Amino acid sequence: MKAQVIGGLLTVLGLATACGTAGESGGGSAGGTPTGSASAIGTVEQGFKIGLLLPESKTARYEKFDRPYITDNIKSLCPKCEVVYNNANQDPNLQQQQVDTMLTNGVKVLILDAVDAKAIAASVKKATDQGAKVIAYDRLAGGPVAGYISFDNLQVGKMQGQALLDALKAGGDPKRGPIVMINGSPTDPNAADFKKGAHEVLDGQVTIGKEYDTPDWSPDQANTQANGAFTALGAQNVIGVYSANDGMAGGIAKAMQNSGVKPGTPLTGQDAELAGIQRILLGTQTMTIYKPIKPEAESAAKMAIALGTGQEVESTSTVDNGTNNAIPAKIITPIVVNKDNIGDTVVKDNFWTVQEICTAQVAEACKAAGLE
Repeated sequence: MKAQVIGGLLTVLGLATACGTAGESGGGSAGGTPTGSASAIGTVEQGFKIGLLLPESKTARYEKFDRPYITDNIKSLCPKCEVVYNNANQDPNLQQQQVDTMLTNGVKVLILDAVDAKAIAASVKKATDQGAKVIAYDRLAGGPVAGYISFDNLQVGKMQGQALLDALKAGGDPKRGPIVMINGSPTDPNAADFKKGAHEVLDGQVTIGKEYDTPDWSPDQANTQANGAFTALGAQNVIGVYSANDGMAGGIAKAMQNSGVKPGTPLTGQDAELAGIQRILLGTQTMTIYKPIKPEAESAAKMAIALGTGQEVESTSTVDNGTNNAIPAKIITPIVVNKDNIGDTVVKDNFWTVQEICTAQVAEACKAAGLE
């Protein structure tokens, strides 16, 4: 099968059988081509430095989940390895400086969630030229990356689009009024996939009245864009809103309420943020996408140790980022969350506890949904 990873540019070349793990020294890789480094950078016995570069802290997942999960898994697999951490606070220039500093300090493997996938390509090349290995985490960065771990981002967009379309159809003709689309950051390659996937479902089925790309995934920008769209289209006429993630959905929900959009108008999201889950229970957001971060983080730790010790990496497919057309990739399946399955998804996985979700404001809605 073929599936786009970054609209038109980066392509998942096909699913292959998962191959060697960090603890194995032989075996084939995705597509039958060896993917491990022929020479080890370090050893588990002696340990080595692994850099973790996350893009921002506005989205709750990075500090609450990704960082501790990755760090804990590395320590479990390689107790003597040192994790060096930086957060770029949505600044691509700062992230490039952070890569330079890590290389100067002897970091051998970098787990990189890029702020700007294109801008970071030169840093990825610099790291590779100096003998380091770079793993593109969650977002496929440019340059000669050695591995990629993420979700099926095109499928995420399709799931969002289908959930919105289903909700619109439940209310009548999905073309009875305009919808608004508020996409993610144009510097994030995942955003292009979410957008493409959503359009594949929605195009021809709905009337898109206004559409925006939102710099930095900013909730404030999303709020401003939504207010402008509702003014232009007429708030009472809008029948649905596509939001690429939960953070922006928070800003959009406020705009919907303040502008007079009809209560219950469908609104999508992504990331299963706590506020998003609460909005779903309260009926001000329709759905979110839960991307189980624990297996993503576990895969990143395993790949980092494998690359650092010269072993084969575990992969499910290969991807092309324009520099390397056979990057071993571990692609994880996302899950749609709505009011009916919160207990069986984010609560069951302890992503959020019932106590965290069911605050006083949400208590009655939790009870109605069977979350007690």
